[in-house]
Amino acid sequence: MSLTRRDAIAISGSTVAGVSLGLIGAEELDAQTPPAGQQPPQEWPSTLVERPRREGFPAELPLNPDGSAPEHDESEAGPITEGNRSMWRTPDRSTPVIDYDYRNLAVRVDTRGLARLGGTLRFADLETLPVVSGTYLLQCGAPRPTGIVKWTGVRFSDFADLLGLVDGVHYARFVASDRFYVDEDMTTLMHPQVMLAWLMNDEPIAPLHGAPLRLIIPFRYGNRSIKAIQEMIFSTPGLPRLQLPA
Repeated sequence: MSLTRRDAIAISGSTVAGVSLGLIGAEELDAQTPPAGQQPPQEWPSTLVERPRREGFPAELPLNPDGSAPEHDESEAGPITEGNRSMWRTPDRSTPVIDYDYRNLAVRVDTRGLARLGGTLRFADLETLPVVSGTYLLQCGAPRPTGIVKWTGVRFSDFADLLGLVDGVHYARFVASDRFYVDEDMTTLMHPQVMLAWLMNDEPIAPLHGAPLRLIIPFRYGNRSIKAIQEMIFSTPGLPRLQLPA
């Protein structure tokens, strides 16, 4: 049975009235009390108050003066350190079960009439673009880095050119297999270090780390390098205004 908002308000109001008039018994009242050991929700302050800041966060990113990520030698590349959480947004933090083989790639690309191409991205489409590699520190927002990794894929700028996006596209939304998403502006995405990667340290990206396709933005925190891309949506708050004749 579903309740309307008016019914819910009426029921909650009658509960308060029942307590005031002694109409609700002890057993019913106990049922509404938080279990032992569980803290009741704290009342939200009615004014701005001092709050403790999260210790060690955010960590500084070791970037070049121009804001790009330092490139490391391939010999420095290795696994991402164990002990760091995978950061999946599933209820139990487990890796979503999908087809992890990049050769079977099928990513929904919604360009909303703002590009020449749209539809489903296949690996055959990426194979037409120049393959690039970069070795970078994957830095999360915590105080310690997680490892230096070699990524291989294609520059996002080359992929954007393949789509034929119009100049007015402002940002892209990337949706992962766990439905987590990030929005990135096109200026960031067109940076030459940003890539769509399917290899990690010369091997297919492991499911835990984002197979079959991962966005790599080495000069941002690691959670912006979204894993297991399932959808890309390109949009804009408004196209440039046309120049009116004099």
